[in-house]
Amino acid sequence: MRRVALKVAYIGTDFYGFQRQPGLITVEGELLSALKKIGLINEISECGFGIAGRTDRGVHALGNVVSFFTEGEVIINQINDVLPNSINILAQAKVPLHFKTRYAKSRHYRYLMINEDEVDSNNFNLDKMIDAAMIFKGTHNFLNFSKRSERNPVRTMLEIQVINEGNAIHLDVIGESFLWNMIRKMVTVLLNVFKGQLEPNNIYEYLDPEKDFLIKPAPPEGLILMDVNYNGIVFQEDAYAKNKFLSTLRKEYLYQQNIALSEKEMIKSLMSR
Repeated sequence: MRRVALKVAYIGTDFYGFQRQPGLITVEGELLSALKKIGLINEISECGFGIAGRTDRGVHALGNVVSFFTEGEVIINQINDVLPNSINILAQAKVPLHFKTRYAKSRHYRYLMINEDEVDSNNFNLDKMIDAAMIFKGTHNFLNFSKRSERNPVRTMLEIQVINEGNAIHLDVIGESFLWNMIRKMVTVLLNVFKGQLEPNNIYEYLDPEKDFLIKPAPPEGLILMDVNYNGIVFQEDAYAKNKFLSTLRKEYLYQQNIALSEKEMIKSLMSR
């Protein structure tokens, strides 16, 4: 018996989140079904299945991690052959028997936003957004960025960066762990700074647990779990699996681009009337 860790990529649009839910299609449910089908696990309750990130419905991933006990030989593309195209194992690593998937050195999330300044004449302020983001760096109480019932809302943001790429703004956040909806609520507040509805110093108020703010999380479709890293664990990427998932992503991208082009043309036509 040995323990194996797998890096998992998926397009979250098709799933009701990562974690298993009765009667719903989830990433975890599809993974467990595939592992059972090819004989790598038998009883789910006995395989020690662990998860790094329980991403919400609509959230994507390039580097989520799962681990489990198995006596079989793990062949990445054998697993991928019985998974939906929108889920792909990209890499694997041999890990100690005591390995705990949730105890990561760091997690890297990226949130992508349309840069409205590129398509609108309003006075948006990217510099203020960058200043506001930097206030989140370090150790803070993020109670207002999750559930008010959270028992341990203190989290440490190791790195945070805002990058402008013309028609898109990237928010990259690296930390040991995150609260439920935390990043998406951070995005909402930062966008309000970008639009001039808040000043960077207002971030300090939101980080005050004595104050109670109701923050609506930004849409999940813009969030990607980019990677999860562990001390001393090196994953071996499979080139064939990577190229297969690249092909899936390109097809999905072109499909969405065609929809966007049609909608853009309809907007243009209505505005010209």
